[in-house]
Amino acid sequence: MTQQIPSTEPELTGVRNFRDVGGLPTVDGRRVRHGVLFRSGHLAHATEEDAAFLSSLGLHTVFDFRNAADHRLDGRDIELPGVRNVNLPLSDPADGAEFWRMVRDGDLDQLRAILADGKGAERMIASYRATVTQRTFEHSRVLISLAEESLPALMHCAAGKDRAGLSVAVTLLALGVERDAIFDDYLKSSAAHRRYKVRRSSTSASAYSPEVMELLDPLFDARAEYLSAALETIEETWGGVDPYLEQALGFTPGHRERLRERMLD
Repeated sequence: MTQQIPSTEPELTGVRNFRDVGGLPTVDGRRVRHGVLFRSGHLAHATEEDAAFLSSLGLHTVFDFRNAADHRLDGRDIELPGVRNVNLPLSDPADGAEFWRMVRDGDLDQLRAILADGKGAERMIASYRATVTQRTFEHSRVLISLAEESLPALMHCAAGKDRAGLSVAVTLLALGVERDAIFDDYLKSSAAHRRYKVRRSSTSASAYSPEVMELLDPLFDARAEYLSAALETIEETWGGVDPYLEQALGFTPGHRERLRERMLD
């Protein structure tokens, strides 16, 4: 039996953006079971108290969608006794390395050049579209693992917003969760207390100036247009959720039924 957590979200000190995905409604009147799927930012900075709470959840698997560059920046996850850790990068290890150096350095001229005038949001939309089309193997592995053995599970990336957000959304699509509920859960990551803390290498005043923070806002925001772009890509490329799951992910109706049996009330 999985651990049932209170509906009130816990206050974790070193883990951002943690929540239970349970309670979301499906189109056929069911709900996602509490205590089977969690999402968060990375676990590298979890305190002893955080680790004790996470250990109490009875997790089978932690899916870490970060790449090697993320691990160098923030560190690897803490180890939770008896929990399987699966590192499944959803972005190229070299992708954006120079870009994130500029972010950490707070280079205002360069940040203006690549993020101003809506280019930051455009960058995010392109990233979401690319993740859908280029990471079918990874999303397939996650869904099949959840259907067969990996629950209860925690999914995370660095901020728990984009890579983990898409993986959670794909899982919820497979479960038949209502679209509005999928968006509502995704948009929770925009709350100020949930946002990823950037490790800044620059000590200059400009590194934290209002203009820099405004330029960076599209990167750390969860916006409906980002998730919409991903779902539109599924429709445009495969013609809908069902063919996407079956053709792109190899997620059969049998897999889907087992997932629903394991995750829905």
